[in-house]
Amino acid sequence: MIGQIEPKVAIVDYGVGNLFSVKHACDSVGLHASITSLKQEILSAEAVILPGVGAFGDAIEALRRLDLIQVLREVAASSRPFMGICLGMHLLMDESHEFGNHKGLGIIKGSVITLEKPTDISGKRLKIPHIGWNHVCKAKGFDSNSWDNSALEGLVDGEFMYFVHSFYVKPADPGLNLSITQYGDIEFCSSFQYKNIFACQFHPERSGTKGLQIYRNIASLIQR
Repeated sequence: MIGQIEPKVAIVDYGVGNLFSVKHACDSVGLHASITSLKQEILSAEAVILPGVGAFGDAIEALRRLDLIQVLREVAASSRPFMGICLGMHLLMDESHEFGNHKGLGIIKGSVITLEKPTDISGKRLKIPHIGWNHVCKAKGFDSNSWDNSALEGLVDGEFMYFVHSFYVKPADPGLNLSITQYGDIEFCSSFQYKNIFACQFHPERSGTKGLQIYRNIASLIQR
């Protein structure tokens, strides 16, 4: 076919994140994905993924420099699936207290706060950052079908996912929480959903076959 085929999924490139791991996960489930910082590619994609690792302040400045702040807000206000991963999840919030105070995209009301001095049941201090596999559990008050029609559909309560982080999000409305995770004596939001937006603290692209299920669910959402 002559001409360029528009990507079904735009993976936002702003200089941080496991971009190629995310693209590989998309490829594995049959999603045609493009790593891009071009506004028109992002705006024309059928779904957008905002990944990220690193410092919040540097990340929001990079998005500002690339003139992508309003672009991402437009995607969030549309009906297209929009997925934030780790730092990408954090950037969706109003503000972050990571190494100072920084304004976020303001798409989800709430803030990013530190995993401060978590301890286990014996009182032993746990390591920061939180690195490794941990349970992803249904948020309190959710029934057995609460993950139906979400990016977590098909996963079981208590599924293991892979985490690497020192901060976490706290939505102003806890009703947005899809899942929570316990690290020592700290319970935090490990994923949330609001309309077309799904975001997770864990890395589904590094979480094996169960993580790939999330990408399959995103593919299903595109086709609806």
